[in-house]
Amino acid sequence: MNKDFVRQAKDPFGNNEKNANWWNVLHVDPPLMISVCLLCCFGLFVLFSASGSDIDIVRRQAFTMFLGLVVMFLVAQLPPSFFRRWAPSIYFFGLGLLIVVLIIGVETNGAKSWLDLPGLPSFQPSELMKFVVPMSVAWHLGTRPIPPKFRHVFWSCMIIVLPALLVVLQNDMGTALMIVMSGVFVILLAGIQWKLVFSAIFAVIFASPVWYLFVALPHQKSRILTFFDPYRDPTGAGYNIIQSQIAIGSGGVYGKGYGNGAQSHLDFIPESNTDFIMAVLAEEFGLLGVAMLIFLYSSVLIRAGYISLRARDSFGRLLAGSVSLVFFLYIFVNMAMVSGLLPVIGLPLPLISRGGTSVVTLFVGFGLLMSVHTHSKTVVI
Repeated sequence: MNKDFVRQAKDPFGNNEKNANWWNVLHVDPPLMISVCLLCCFGLFVLFSASGSDIDIVRRQAFTMFLGLVVMFLVAQLPPSFFRRWAPSIYFFGLGLLIVVLIIGVETNGAKSWLDLPGLPSFQPSELMKFVVPMSVAWHLGTRPIPPKFRHVFWSCMIIVLPALLVVLQNDMGTALMIVMSGVFVILLAGIQWKLVFSAIFAVIFASPVWYLFVALPHQKSRILTFFDPYRDPTGAGYNIIQSQIAIGSGGVYGKGYGNGAQSHLDFIPESNTDFIMAVLAEEFGLLGVAMLIFLYSSVLIRAGYISLRARDSFGRLLAGSVSLVFFLYIFVNMAMVSGLLPVIGLPLPLISRGGTSVVTLFVGFGLLMSVHTHSKTVVI
């Protein structure tokens, strides 16, 4: 084979062609890897303060991130064709796990969404569906004409709705919404007609009052009412968001200094190292700290977007694009939730909040991005 035909583009960091080829052999994307590692380090730095200098929590988080890096590397070794071929099987396996959770799952914080099997660490199968669902929808639409016809969109919606309903039965509405959006992103990226998009938006708007009046559970109604007026129940449902807004506002531009956040260290914010960890960051590092976090997130998102655009087939583009948008949605929803711009739905801040399954699942997404990018190149050493 002519080497000119398979010559690789220069590495973004200025490495020579041979080094870039070695990275492709390992199926690792250096810009994405560096951005993710910097974000993890920053997350551990913030978590140490948010957890009250509890080194055990930081150690567990660091181990989880290391495990995530291993999982990311393993996922990246598999070509996109593997995921395209096995997407239906993985999807039905995921549905099976969600059904098992409904039968023998463990309830935590009001949601029965955890599996605690003998000899295995507890994990949350619904987290995996945030990437299994877009993979399955990309499999369904990847070989269809663009834009997809109505029947193809219909079956894509069925792929999305089934796991989402099972997660709703687990009383985890936040994760169910993320699963729905992860699949919707694929449909939008496939070039769905605008009339269908607007029809769906109007349908959701008109169905919302019906859902609120006849379907929504009491705690879900309370969260919505609290969103409009947190001070209706300042010591109950509105307590977290009020204390979070106080912490963010008191941080100012430069913050109070590392470890000096009164709201978190005096336990005014109950979820200071999980869902509301951004309030700790804003209080201790101010606007500059939040800007630094946004910069780190942007570096990951920009690289993920680049990988999506450079994918060589429809399946790769749809999968990589949806993974990128799911990561963005995680960031946007948590920051808006903590700031009071969205109702509280219990989503962590990616790679900053303390977590187990959610952290590893994000690395699965990064592994899928690397798989799409590195396997799209022919490598010559």
